[in-house]
Amino acid sequence: MNMLNIVFIALIILFILWRILPAKGVRQITAAQLKDELADRNKQFIDVRSPREFKANHIRGFRNIPLDQLRLSSDSLLKDQEVVLICQSGMRSSKAGTLLKKSGFEKVTNVKGGMSTWS
Repeated sequence: MNMLNIVFIALIILFILWRILPAKGVRQITAAQLKDELADRNKQFIDVRSPREFKANHIRGFRNIPLDQLRLSSDSLLKDQEVVLICQSGMRSSKAGTLLKKSGFEKVTNVKGGMSTWS
């Protein structure tokens, strides 16, 4: 194996890790833990799936702001209140968490496994 192949494989591994590891500074909770937090009115609950996915099935108390609209809509969220994010699998909400952290949100939480783990 030459050096170019090794570098290429290392880059692929880094990319995969970057995609699956949780965002720095974003708290991770399970769907079971979410059930305990839903009554907290000091938190903002955001579902970043598409409007179609949200309409088909969503958790009461969550507001739908699709991931591709979150950057523009983040002004409607309070930066001093915790934001709890969910999507179908946890991937889009993880990206949303990173976006919000970079935008200055202090308390951001992602639901690991997303709606696919909600019962």
